[in-house]
Amino acid sequence: MADKNYYMDNAAATRLDEAVLEAMTPYFFECYSVATSEFGYSLGLEAKAAMEQARGSLAKQLGASPDEFIFTSGSTESSNLALKGVAKALGNKKGRHIIVSKIEDFPVLHSAKTLEKQGFKVDYLDVDADGLISTDQLKGLLGPETILVSVQHANQEIGTIQNIEEIGAICRQQGALFHTDATHTFKRVPINVQKMPADLITVSAHTIHGPKGIGGLYVRKGTPIAKIMDGGFHEFDLRAGMENIPGAVGFAKAAELVTDEENNRLRDMRDTIIASVLKSIPNVTLNGHPKNRTPQNANITFHHVEGESITLHLDLYGISVSTGSACFSRSLEGSHVISAIGGDHERVHGSLRFTLGRYNTMEETAFVVETLESIVKQLRIISPLGKS
Repeated sequence: MADKNYYMDNAAATRLDEAVLEAMTPYFFECYSVATSEFGYSLGLEAKAAMEQARGSLAKQLGASPDEFIFTSGSTESSNLALKGVAKALGNKKGRHIIVSKIEDFPVLHSAKTLEKQGFKVDYLDVDADGLISTDQLKGLLGPETILVSVQHANQEIGTIQNIEEIGAICRQQGALFHTDATHTFKRVPINVQKMPADLITVSAHTIHGPKGIGGLYVRKGTPIAKIMDGGFHEFDLRAGMENIPGAVGFAKAAELVTDEENNRLRDMRDTIIASVLKSIPNVTLNGHPKNRTPQNANITFHHVEGESITLHLDLYGISVSTGSACFSRSLEGSHVISAIGGDHERVHGSLRFTLGRYNTMEETAFVVETLESIVKQLRIISPLGKS
């Protein structure tokens, strides 16, 4: 085992910040009650107050009001609630047509597939070589029965940032609701619902050094949506189940700790990785938009070598990255994102994603690139693909 860990898979999960844990701790051991109404006991009132303070803090950072922010168990539940909740509310009233992009994360794609089985018509937007959708294609697909369009703010694999303002404006003109998955942009890229024409926005704590198992869904006032999970009347009667009060407090604290300075530092490290790899290693391809990408993401294909081989060799040095290869997927399918931007089998299976976080340093990037250069060179020597 390596002496040190160089963790660069922060799009999957981030290390919890100590300050976040400190903020959460009292709600595990001191104020551990369920949240109660104004007619409840004092411990419950204190818990309720903490949750509402967290809600207000997170809503403010989106430019929203507190009653527009719904706590969930994470980005998966948020996107499920957005798509299925709108479908349930409008499917028998306005129409049964939904549009999503081909490179959405699985919560959106699999929710769309489920709705298809229930009789909804789903169209899937193509993307170009950089991962951007065509607004002309979107305009052509929108119709009077379109109830919802879901296009992510930025892609989870290649980091490409969509023109959400333009997409949302087109949806509004056609009378369709618009959902965007901002799991990888919340607090990394400016989001203000007063300017962004989105009706529903998915966010999560796990990508910003907050706790796992807590997320949120912004629901603009007046948006038709129905609860999809039966139970109590929690979260404005949209999300049944006991509130995760420590998680809510931790989510708010994590969001408050993200700064512009930190995002600029991530961007510098990202650019260093991209520039160094493109300069020092031949036969590589940058995946995603060269400029309009999240500050923490670099996704690169190393041709003539398998991504899982690189990943396993990097792990011997304590370097953690992810690959688009099927061998690293529980579904045993390669990256649908790399395929959608025009990648062939080799490109899909030779891609690596580096995603940076608060605890990475510029010194680490130099070590990673140097190690990567050596590993790729060695693997190409023994690879049949490399010989070709």
